Amino acid sequence: MDRKLPAEAESLSGPSFKRPRLDLEGEGNTPIPKELKTNLSPTGTGNVAEQPIDHDTSCDSPNKPKKSKDKNLRGRRRRDQVSRDEWQARNPDASKEPRLPKRECALMIGFCGSKYSGMQFQKTQPGLPEQRTIEGELFKALVTAGAVSKDNSEDPVKVGLARAARTDAGVHAVGNIVSLKMIMSVPGVDDLCARINTLLPPDIRLWGFQRVQRSFNARLLCDARKYTYFFPSYLLIPPKPGSHLDRVLREHTTSQVCEIPWNDDPFWSTIDPSTSTWQEDMIRKRAWRATPAHLERLRTIIQKFEKTHNFHNFTVAQDPRDKTNNRFMKKLQVAEPAVYGETEWIAVSLDGQSFMLHQRKMMFALVMICRTGTPNSLLDELFELTRVHIPKMPALGLLLEYPVFTGYNTRIAKKLAPSDPDYREPIDFENYSEEMNSFKQQYIYDNMRSIEDRKGLFDGWIRSIDSYKGNDFLYLNPKGIIPPEAIIRKGERRQDPFRERKVFNLTSFAEDDSEKVQVEELTDEANEDVEESLTKKQLEEAEG
Repeated sequence: MDRKLPAEAESLSGPSFKRPRLDLEGEGNTPIPKELKTNLSPTGTGNVAEQPIDHDTSCDSPNKPKKSKDKNLRGRRRRDQVSRDEWQARNPDASKEPRLPKRECALMIGFCGSKYSGMQFQKTQPGLPEQRTIEGELFKALVTAGAVSKDNSEDPVKVGLARAARTDAGVHAVGNIVSLKMIMSVPGVDDLCARINTLLPPDIRLWGFQRVQRSFNARLLCDARKYTYFFPSYLLIPPKPGSHLDRVLREHTTSQVCEIPWNDDPFWSTIDPSTSTWQEDMIRKRAWRATPAHLERLRTIIQKFEKTHNFHNFTVAQDPRDKTNNRFMKKLQVAEPAVYGETEWIAVSLDGQSFMLHQRKMMFALVMICRTGTPNSLLDELFELTRVHIPKMPALGLLLEYPVFTGYNTRIAKKLAPSDPDYREPIDFENYSEEMNSFKQQYIYDNMRSIEDRKGLFDGWIRSIDSYKGNDFLYLNPKGIIPPEAIIRKGERRQDPFRERKVFNLTSFAEDDSEKVQVEELTDEANEDVEESLTKKQLEEAEG
């Protein structure tokens, strides 16, 4: 005999019926594992999960219920009956640690990048060695300290890790921001920042961390980045008379019926350049000092970079018409030179909204325009659609000072008062200036000068430029006009293109390695620094 449902039950079986959910996972309670959530019985006792209701009451036999189409249903029902104790007994490796609240935080860090493969976290590929990165070391320390739970310890994406500025391999940063959801209060840890620093290598420091708004993203909310590039002032000395670059530029200048801007330069006119060795030249270079005229020239040239321009020639191979090449440079300055040991150094500060790969190409244009007497107007040509080859200066001189969050700080100050529980402190690296300056001196400046003293890295780089005998640098001329021979055309192979060398991307050498960089030994393909081709997404992630 067919069983008829009571009227009350029939009213609850229609398609519009929504069963109430019994939630035992209130605030502060540990979420119950899925395996422990059992079906709510008809009597409403002892079970905590929703019971599936079959709205189709028809069946093949009046006395036989219809079989479920889900082949795994029976298995799920059996698992649903497992009690908490049984489930934990069967899963001894399951995490038993309490779930602590996570908050969106900004971590202020600094690092010497010499021993690392860049800033960004890299997953280890099967069969390949692990790549040590700044974020990789930081994330491991956060997990060990308990600031990131074991459930999220395998992948930083789970905690939304992002950075304000990505740096290349070997590049340093006194200040950078990493944002992620982290546990701010770890049981048994009184000073979480100090605890994390004990787990980090000494060349990576956590200056502090603070809670930020939930919508905070370190890269997207960063208004500007401040970089500094250091180089020995002797790079401003004109090309050595008789070098390949000197001959090529002289021939091109003569064809334009122009005077050679660097003729009779005092540095070279007092000796016989044809007989002096590069070792003898380097001793004299270290004793050379830039004049006020050199500094004034640098300051005039660098102003051309300010405001918005198309920087397609100052990044990896990019379509000149792509609007993402347009960048806004706020302020660029050349500081007064300072002597350390025997060498005079010049610091150039770059304050820009964002930087494309690579800022070091901007420094090449600055130095080479100055040392060859090329007009500043060349930069106007380089901002146009014509493509040329601009090499990178050595990575050793580049330093990220810190990112700026003026917009974010202004918004939170206007929106909430400090007494409001939702108020967030502004991001300000000035709070850590004393520690940052000490770190910068010990791990970055001293390392930079020591490498130059021992290896002569910058001198090796400028000699590699002066030994080039092709046409790529013919845009360095008294008219400041890019000649056809120096233009890169899509699909056309250049004759004798300039080849950059990997050694000039390095910022770390063995402490007992005092052998000077030999340009003549860097001519094989294994030492060539081939410019990689990046997708738009990769370029966006590579911005600093």
